[in-house]
Parts: sequence; C-alpha cells; structure tokens
Amino acid sequence: MPESNDTSPEPSPIQRVAEGTQLDQQLASLRRRLIREASQAVDLLSQSIEVLWTADREGAKEVKRIEKQIDLEEVRIEQECFRILALQTPFGADFRLITFSLKANSDIERLADHASTIAKISKRFNAESPDWPGSLREMGERVPVMCQELLRAVISADTKAAKEVVKRDKIIDQLDKQTFIELTQKIESNPTSASDYMLMYRISRELERVGDLLGNIAEDVVYLVTGDIIRHAPKKKKDKSKT
Repeated sequence: MPESNDTSPEPSPIQRVAEGTQLDQQLASLRRRLIREASQAVDLLSQSIEVLWTADREGAKEVKRIEKQIDLEEVRIEQECFRILALQTPFGADFRLITFSLKANSDIERLADHASTIAKISKRFNAESPDWPGSLREMGERVPVMCQELLRAVISADTKAAKEVVKRDKIIDQLDKQTFIELTQKIESNPTSASDYMLMYRISRELERVGDLLGNIAEDVVYLVTGDIIRHAPKKKKDKSKT
C-alpha cells in the first residue's frame, strides 16, 4: 500500500470543535470560559483606570468585588484543565490548547489583581485632578486598547495581531521609563507632593506589568496556533547582501 503524501497542517482544536467528540466539546467549553474570563478582566482593567482618573470610591469597591469573582473562576478553569489532562490524555494541538489555557488563565487572573491594585491606589487621591504626568496618562490610554486588541487576537486565533500586541508592550516599557523621569522632575520642583508622585509611579509600574502580561498572553496565542515559542527568540539579522 503506498505511503500517504498528505502534508496538510494539523488542524487546530479551534477548527476541530465541530467534529463533536467528547474532547472537542470539553475544549470548546474551556475556550469559551477562558474568553469570558479574559473579557471580564479586560473590562475590569478599563474600569479601574477610569476610577483612577475620577477618584470614584464606589467604583473602586466594584472593581474589588469583580476581581474576587475572577479569582474564583481562575481556580475553576485550572481544575478543568487538569481534569481534561488526567481523563482525556490529549496530544498535539489539543495539548497546546490546554497548556495555553493554563498559562493564559493565570495571567488573566493577575491582570485582575493589577486592576484591583490600581483601584485601591485611586482612593489615596482626592476628587481634584492630580498633576498626572503626560506619559502616565498615555499609558492609561494605551493599555485598554492593547487589552481589546489582545482579546480579538485570542478570539480569532490571529497570530499577526498577537505579534502586534507584543510590539506595543515595548512602547509601554518606554512610557514607564519616561514617567519615572517626569515624576523625578516633579518631586524636585514640588517636594511637598512627593508622596502623591510616588503613588503615581507605583501606578506606572502596575501598568507596565499589565503590558508584560498582555505580551505574555499574545506570545502564547502564537504558540497555540503554530506551536512556535517566540519568547526570547533572537532577532533576525538583516541580509547584508541586499544592502
């Protein structure tokens, strides 16, 4: 019997959920739960930043309440991943989906933690508009946009969009450094407000860490779809023969 020459790529678990096997159904349910959790965390982060600008104390309490719900769901999703691993022994693309879910689930829960911390810090400011550094304001505008872009990449399994999120994380890193410079100057010129400026830098660090987490999840989207691990991958050298 002649050997098969079928070299078609292995279908992803996202493409195979219509087959109707028990494993496919469980993976489809797991993916839906993960997307719901991610959507909730993304909305929570946007809400926490809005609470920060407005010093909305009631809004800060609501952020904390939702964050606790995400904590509980994170545990449930992790338990479901382990249950599928133990009972179904998945391999290939199915195994990648479960490992992606475990890693992304943890990072999503940490996003909610950072949202809660930002909301908590917001209560330290009064209702009057503080002297926010421009770079910190820009971080607060860029991070929610990154969240939405990542969510779309997860839902559509779009590796190109995921890689764009990774690039945007580097911009957040640069803004964090610029915020440090701006706040240092503000402290030097107005030392009596140093405590407020230190809190602002803490917020900058929270947002910088959020950017890192979004980048981590985006890298895992690439792994889920292609099987390639792009974390710490060396940059491609330019072809000198073309210069």
